Amino acid sequence: MQARSHSTCRWFAAAITFAAGTAVAQDKPVELRYAHWLPPSHPLAKTGFEPWAKSVEAASKGSIKIVFYPAQQLGKAPDHYDMARDGIADMTWVNPGYQAGRFPMFAAGELPFLTGKPGPASAALDAWYRKYSSAEMKDVKFCFAHLHVGTLHSKKPITEPEQLKGMKIRPANGTVAQMMTQLGATNVQVSAPEARDAIEKGVADAITFPWNSIITFGIDKVVKYHTDMRLYAATFAWVMNPAWYGGLSPNQKKVIDDHCNNEWAGRVGADWGDEEDAGQGKMEKAGGHTIVPLGSQQLVAWKKAAEPVYAQWVTGADKAGQNGRQALEDLRKELAARGGSN
Repeated sequence: MQARSHSTCRWFAAAITFAAGTAVAQDKPVELRYAHWLPPSHPLAKTGFEPWAKSVEAASKGSIKIVFYPAQQLGKAPDHYDMARDGIADMTWVNPGYQAGRFPMFAAGELPFLTGKPGPASAALDAWYRKYSSAEMKDVKFCFAHLHVGTLHSKKPITEPEQLKGMKIRPANGTVAQMMTQLGATNVQVSAPEARDAIEKGVADAITFPWNSIITFGIDKVVKYHTDMRLYAATFAWVMNPAWYGGLSPNQKKVIDDHCNNEWAGRVGADWGDEEDAGQGKMEKAGGHTIVPLGSQQLVAWKKAAEPVYAQWVTGADKAGQNGRQALEDLRKELAARGGSN
């Protein structure tokens, strides 16, 4: 009798296992339309988008198929958050800094001279921002955040913040634009894909950009001087259309959740950010380019020039209903704990 009982239990266990496997196998195939505004050959496509997509497809046993729409195919770069919200795409890669003032908490990651090594800094930003994302990005499902670090690239050497007065500069985001205004420069607001054209036509004299993307976007053909400092960070969010996510099976939702976490934030931040930083070495070896060094006192002057931007951020966070000073201190602690400080 006992043997039959054990046999029955094994039968039920096998049936449950089979049923679970069948449920996974029978997940309805879905397509995830992922829109971004980078060229298909951009390093982030190879180090971030494609590895993530392959991992999702494998984990879902092929039931989630990712189709990419690069190079602004579905909309302009500043529109990508709203594209995910409105279902124009199922998932988008967003630079919130392209819409200055709309995401005041997320903008903390853009503050000058705050972040250092991009992998740990990305993980720190992502961990810190998650407590704000549900309110600040409530129109979408937040996946994760990451960043890269950049500097000034120009037609003439720039070593002092005072040199920016009267110059026309393409800022990477709203926070950098605040700093440029503070220093007397005129901001030329164009997205990354339009940046080379703006400099080539004389609409802008200089650009804030990461190192390797200067080459990727062909901007190395129109700027020859590159200031050796970690001036700012550009921050990015991967976001989804809530209705698309809501239509997934429980298993498919778990696959997405397992790919929208802090581990992936740090991984993408490191893989792409380190490659961007490696662009400095390429510039040093390339003919016709000059890396402009800064002395310690010059760097102090730049950091002092950035102080008003921090005060502006705190004010903006306070207006958003948060304790700005405490939030900034929390971010600094997170960066320090993970080795992502400048």
